[in-house]
Amino acid sequence: MPDVHVPLGSRAYDVRIDRGLIARAGEEIAPLLARRRVAVVTEENVAALHLGPLRDGLEAAGIEYAQLILPPGEGTKCWSQLERVTEWLVAERVERRDVVLALGGGVIGDLVGFAAAILRRGVRLVQIPTSLLAQVDSSVGGKTGINSPLGKNLIGAFHQPSLVLADVDALETLPERDFIAGYGEVVKYGLLGDEGFFGWLEKNGPALARGDGAARAEAVRRSVQMKADIVVRDETEQGDRALLNLGHTFGHALEAATGYSDRLLHGEGVAIGCALAFDLSARLNLCSQEEPSRVRAHLDRMGMRMRLSDIPGDLPDAEGLLALMAQDKKVVDGRLRFILARGIGDAFVTSDVPPDAVRALLEDALAA
Repeated sequence: MPDVHVPLGSRAYDVRIDRGLIARAGEEIAPLLARRRVAVVTEENVAALHLGPLRDGLEAAGIEYAQLILPPGEGTKCWSQLERVTEWLVAERVERRDVVLALGGGVIGDLVGFAAAILRRGVRLVQIPTSLLAQVDSSVGGKTGINSPLGKNLIGAFHQPSLVLADVDALETLPERDFIAGYGEVVKYGLLGDEGFFGWLEKNGPALARGDGAARAEAVRRSVQMKADIVVRDETEQGDRALLNLGHTFGHALEAATGYSDRLLHGEGVAIGCALAFDLSARLNLCSQEEPSRVRAHLDRMGMRMRLSDIPGDLPDAEGLLALMAQDKKVVDGRLRFILARGIGDAFVTSDVPPDAVRALLEDALAA
């Protein structure tokens, strides 16, 4: 599987996509090191599965390491854990030319990446994503951050990694729910800019879910390549990069409404949000009614959450969800930007969305 190169001048890096990369991490990382020592941050569940092979690989390459193991879950992306990670890195005397390894899913990648961004005004970072969501999305592109009680990822910084090691073997260790949730970010890429990829997913998605390694690797590669292409055009999200937030305006509000708990995983929120974005596009006569039906048919075939009724427990009413959406990072001059679609593979960013149309959509979705 070829690497995906992210050409950002002096901050360019490769995304390696292969099997066995965690066990070979030492030899992969060694060329980056000014001194043969790294700081590893992970979380409990990932540590039980992958920290041993990572440490063996580092030791085989003659690389010393310090390790910090955090609690699992979205709640870890918070101020207290950011302080814990940052102060630990300071205590370990991590220098600007050293490398911090983020071993885990999106939570660890975002949190540790943010700590690396602010420590000594920026130390080098290697992302070792272990979840599908992190491999195809959050480990690439340099977005790092933590959550606020008022909204998702509202505190953060852009900090590009020096290397990403996407070990597709790690996907075999994921619980089914986590894998399928991560698929929400994969299908997003087809929906926003590549109908051919969406068609490939319609054909190969079930095999991918069943564990077809070649299909999984190809899905990761194509997703990462699409993200890299967009990031290079718009690194700090002034234009095209906002397309990557298809489904996220709704999804982030739903995550906040459920307290960033396991009631709703991030990828599940994205899938529901993508379905809502296509429903809204059809209501505004931007695309045909067949498009949201095709989206929902694929999500249903993959066994994914796609309706508000799929979320256990109570949700705020439409006004409450709108208030949470108003805290979205994509708000500009007080106006919320939506990612809508003229069809599958043809998404665009707009602020010209009647609030009443969004309110009516949410009211109907809550009642369904």
